[in-house]
Amino acid sequence: MDRDSPAIWIGRGCAGDTPAEVSLLGAMANRHGLIAGATGTGKTVTLQTLAEGFSMRGVPVFLADVKGDLAGLSAAGGGNAKVSERLAQLGLADRPYTSFPTVCWDLWGEQGHPIRTTVSEMGPLLLSRLLDLNETQAGVLQVVFRYADDEGLLLLDLKDLREALAAAAEHARELSTRYGNVSPASVGTIQRGLLTLEKQGGDLFFGEPALDIGDLFAPPAPGERGTVHILAADRLLRFPRLYATFLLYLLSELFEQLPEVGDRPLPKLVFFFDEAHLLFTDLPKAVLEKVEQVVRLIRSKGVGVYFVTQTPQDIPDPVLGQLGNKFQHALRAFTLRDRRAVQAAAEAFAINPALDTARVVTELGVGEALVSTLDARGAPRPVERVRIVPPQSRIGPIDAAERREVMRRSPLAGKYDHPIDRQSAYETLTERATRRAASAPAPAPSRGRETLWEATAKSTVRAIGSSLGRQIVRGLLGSLFGRRR
Repeated sequence: MDRDSPAIWIGRGCAGDTPAEVSLLGAMANRHGLIAGATGTGKTVTLQTLAEGFSMRGVPVFLADVKGDLAGLSAAGGGNAKVSERLAQLGLADRPYTSFPTVCWDLWGEQGHPIRTTVSEMGPLLLSRLLDLNETQAGVLQVVFRYADDEGLLLLDLKDLREALAAAAEHARELSTRYGNVSPASVGTIQRGLLTLEKQGGDLFFGEPALDIGDLFAPPAPGERGTVHILAADRLLRFPRLYATFLLYLLSELFEQLPEVGDRPLPKLVFFFDEAHLLFTDLPKAVLEKVEQVVRLIRSKGVGVYFVTQTPQDIPDPVLGQLGNKFQHALRAFTLRDRRAVQAAAEAFAINPALDTARVVTELGVGEALVSTLDARGAPRPVERVRIVPPQSRIGPIDAAERREVMRRSPLAGKYDHPIDRQSAYETLTERATRRAASAPAPAPSRGRETLWEATAKSTVRAIGSSLGRQIVRGLLGSLFGRRR
């Protein structure tokens, strides 16, 4: 098989005297895909092999490295006995090892370039998902975004949003008349959610310079390989809602910014969504509908999306039905739920009369998978039991010195590494408050020594002048009158 063709060689079938050569057609790669299987069965290696195949053909790739293993794409492989054995089985014993052009990203800026967006770009729908707001609270957040737009307030980072929320609470009666009810209780809940998000790293994620989506799919020079963008997600995965919402945001941005391109011999970008079950856990209906829409339509913009998870049951049926290329590694059938997952996985494939998929999926060895890709007409090919070809890059992590070298060579070095804090909602609203305070009439002369109650009252009034003070006072009053904060 021509390794330079638009088709990406996946591996060789395990049955018959002339085993089938299994490949993924480049023109069908934007019809999306699923990589599934139990832990330790080879999903990550399949992902790495596919990423290499796309990169070799000049296609940029974005993926999340949830275990720290995929950074090995930046280094040449070799020295792995199991890989050597598999290459010998496939007749590739002399195949060279190689590295791939890599850009590393990290929310905390430690294992890669900082990756940021602004509050405005995230938008109220995804931010409501991130903060786990109910319908009423999400409606208040929508009002605050509308208020900020009408007032010309830039919402760039979390302090901008906090200040806009405080201003909305201060003008709640006026805003309720113009946009809809703004309750102090909902504002307080959102403010507390922002504090939690800040502890998770949200203060680093929201701000500028924001990610320029164009940096992800910038085409390489003729003959060069596509860049593999790797998001360090081992730490980020501790905050699953932030992880899933961020990747969904990236997909949405690609969908909204890229033009329609029609049919292409290869995708413009391939996006791997690892631990995909986190995206669909407790997903509100409105967000799920957006995911379905993005997955359905983004292929016309030249983007292929590949979900990586343990079982096809982790993916809702409307999304699963749009995943044309399937790579199913071994599943275990210890419980009734496991057996249902095995049956569901078997039924997801185009039938091969020579293969009992429900039985074989429990017998697959490490690095083997049931594979069905789309033919040139877009129809699923019969499923095959396949030995996946190993990657040419390193299987496993890179050390700190190697990572520093990758970052030093990065074409984006210096572009995102230093935060920018320009004039936005926080500064604008603070300046307005300062001008109002300066123009306020002077207080009446003191009648003498103030009482303890008067001193306390004045201190409370001063506290109300800041957004933090307003929250504290609301909390005190709520405690006094027995209301829920």
